[in-house]
Amino acid sequence: MDFETAFKILDAAVVAQTKRHLKDIEVTILRSSWQGKKYDEIAQTHGYTTEYIQHDVGPKLWQMLSQAIGEKVSKKNFQAALERQRLSHTAASPEQLEVTSQTQKLMSSSQLNMEEMTSNNSVSQGNEEALVTVLAEPEFPVGQVPLASSFYINRPPIEERCYQEILQPGSLIRIKAPGQMGKTSLMARILDEARNHGCQTVSLSFHLADKAVFTSLDTFLRWFCESVGRKLKQLHQLDDYWSIYGSKDKTTAYFEECLLEEIDTPLVVSLDGVDRIFPYRDIAEDFFSLLRAWYEYAKYGDRSSELWQKLRLVLVHSKEVYIPLNINQSPFNVGLSVELQEFNPEQVQTLVERHQGLNWTDAQIEKLMDMIGGHPNLVRLALYHVQHQDITLEQLLQTAPTEAGIYSDHLRGHLCNLEHYPNLAAAYSQVVKSSVPIELDSESAFKLHSMGLVVYCNENKVMPRCDLYRQYFQNRLVS
Repeated sequence: MDFETAFKILDAAVVAQTKRHLKDIEVTILRSSWQGKKYDEIAQTHGYTTEYIQHDVGPKLWQMLSQAIGEKVSKKNFQAALERQRLSHTAASPEQLEVTSQTQKLMSSSQLNMEEMTSNNSVSQGNEEALVTVLAEPEFPVGQVPLASSFYINRPPIEERCYQEILQPGSLIRIKAPGQMGKTSLMARILDEARNHGCQTVSLSFHLADKAVFTSLDTFLRWFCESVGRKLKQLHQLDDYWSIYGSKDKTTAYFEECLLEEIDTPLVVSLDGVDRIFPYRDIAEDFFSLLRAWYEYAKYGDRSSELWQKLRLVLVHSKEVYIPLNINQSPFNVGLSVELQEFNPEQVQTLVERHQGLNWTDAQIEKLMDMIGGHPNLVRLALYHVQHQDITLEQLLQTAPTEAGIYSDHLRGHLCNLEHYPNLAAAYSQVVKSSVPIELDSESAFKLHSMGLVVYCNENKVMPRCDLYRQYFQNRLVS
């Protein structure tokens, strides 16, 4: 029995028991478990925490399936239980067969609608993880949009360009945008595309690194090598390399001789939150020059180039690169540069349509965008709460710029950041209190734009990114 057959049996049983289809995350756990993956692998691949998968969603799923098929089901035995369930279907009563038939018809119709709906939004052609149903409830919009989710919105031609670029020898992709704009979600889809074409992938987040990692270049590069080597199961020789050479030399030698020479496929390494390194100027200059050197090695055309062409890099950051780097030693002026923009009205409309029961008019979408613009996370948060009938659109718009609104955590986060930098807070106070775009000193404008709080207008003037920010900050900042 293959997974698709197993899925149909399970989904039919769940519908009969609970009157709902399996959710996207539940399908992801089932498919991955079918493939023999552990919880930590599932979590890492799909952007969840291991604790959430292993101690929350997983146990609830197995309990629900146990009730649905009438026997104890666990991650270890569910394939055998399914085989018994399949055999029992052959002897099912006419009434049971009718229920199953109707359920499968509904599934087929839902999948057909989803194919039409996602024809311009697939993660990659033939990607099995794109199995979703239009009846699935949207996941709460926090962090990365899961690969199997139908609530990821493409921003053409960005995705296709990234998918093409990551397959090029020695490629480098740079993704920049303020927080919660979809950088990590795009990164995950680039890695998924690479895996679908036979690449090995390693994803590192500098946000997870301890402060002690940044005490010296040698400590930082050791942590970097250990992090990559551990995920590739290639740590056994690291100590040998770390006893000789300089920090950058031994890092290069380790990558070349222990990683790239030992694998037969390309290796994609994604580095999320590289702006975490910016305050550590000495480390940043050496590390970024090292990445640039590796990128150049793939272009030289000598014997080592074939090795370094296996390495492809994805750099993700929120802030502008404000550290001065030699133009010939910076990875931020080579490769493919991607700067994510907000959703346009058509993309917001597409997202609305993917929320079951929301039949918004153009005027309603315009009202929402007048308040929050096309900020991906803020838009999804609004649609999630309205769909779940926590709040009406009118109530949402009325309370949005207040502490009672659904954006209070988001707004307080920005306020806290500004309060740590009084000069920046004073500059932004001028912006939100002005009815027209104003000109700030270049550094303040630069930083406020990196935070996602302003947009540039003509003549280097800036204005609040959206009316939500203007209303919230007008009475909370001192000029």
